[in-house]
Amino acid sequence: SAPPKPTVTLQPSWTQIYSGETVTVRCEIQGGEGAQWTYEWRRGLVNIRQSSNEYRITVTESDSGGYICRGRRDYFFTEWSDIITLTVSSPPKPTVTLQPSWTQIYSGETVTVRCEIQGGEGAQWTYEWSPAKLNTPPTSNEYRITVTESDGGGYSCRGTKTYLLTEWSDTITLTVSSKPKAELRADRTAVPVGGSVTLTCSVSPSSSSSSGWKYYWYRYDSYYKLVTSPDAVFLSNEQISVSEGGLYRCIGGRGEPVYYTENSETVWIDTTVSNRPVVTLYPNWSEIYRGETITVRCEIHGGDTEWDYEWETNSMIKPPNQTEYRIRSASSSNSGNYRCKGRMKSSQYNTTEWSDSVTLTVSDSKSYLL
Repeated sequence: SAPPKPTVTLQPSWTQIYSGETVTVRCEIQGGEGAQWTYEWRRGLVNIRQSSNEYRITVTESDSGGYICRGRRDYFFTEWSDIITLTVSSPPKPTVTLQPSWTQIYSGETVTVRCEIQGGEGAQWTYEWSPAKLNTPPTSNEYRITVTESDGGGYSCRGTKTYLLTEWSDTITLTVSSKPKAELRADRTAVPVGGSVTLTCSVSPSSSSSSGWKYYWYRYDSYYKLVTSPDAVFLSNEQISVSEGGLYRCIGGRGEPVYYTENSETVWIDTTVSNRPVVTLYPNWSEIYRGETITVRCEIHGGDTEWDYEWETNSMIKPPNQTEYRIRSASSSNSGNYRCKGRMKSSQYNTTEWSDSVTLTVSDSKSYLL
């Protein structure tokens, strides 16, 4: 009968191996186990000095190629086997990755550091890390770290397998900062009549390496309450538009489990009501003489609301925060522009606009001709 055709096998069985690994090449003749064969080997067109049915190689890249074998007994030869191709390459360079992927993180956040060997998934690697404190058993390809500031620095890894060692990965640098504080900015300090105020929340630094924040806004109303629709228009992740005054603050959160920033400073936003104050003078003279008496009054019309009053003037003497200011003996230090606004006693976030200004001029006494 026709002699059986041999088969070349590799142990381990993968055909892609790395320099420094050891592989056993075997020539198997089905049903020919009892016979006294000798073996001939070729790699490509080159004969290999080897007569046994298997041999062990610690490979270099020059061992790449197609291997075939045949059996010989006296003057009788089998066919050549089919070719099995062995590809030997330098071990791949690992890569260190972070999950989440930002390199700027904060004390108390959780990050997974992972060593990835491209194309080496089938191999049984163990891993060596820098910094050395990660090399506590087991020699794992990933670590989940809840970071402190001492975990900042460069991370690199390499893979080992039997006598094989990859090169070190490039270093990825993790910057760990103390817990950040959200920052809240408002485009104006008061909601105009029928209008709104835009609030923007951010975390510094706001570079792309520090992304991933989701922002939450709170308004104080006997306690801090989360701002939700329809109390605000959510313009984007970072911005909302509000039409109600109040005390606002924001906070940022990201990751899994969620890591929160410190609260922002609070921002006081007034609501401007439609009542408009008017400044009046009694008697109604904008020019008076030194020593005369005059009353500057802030009048707010509409409803029976009780108001607290605030004055703004460039005179040398500022009026007290009351509805009227009585000047009993005027002097030049009372000269100036006066305007006022009111704040509701019942709702401290509701305020009027500033009134128009009224100018008061205090002159020296008239001189009389005799």
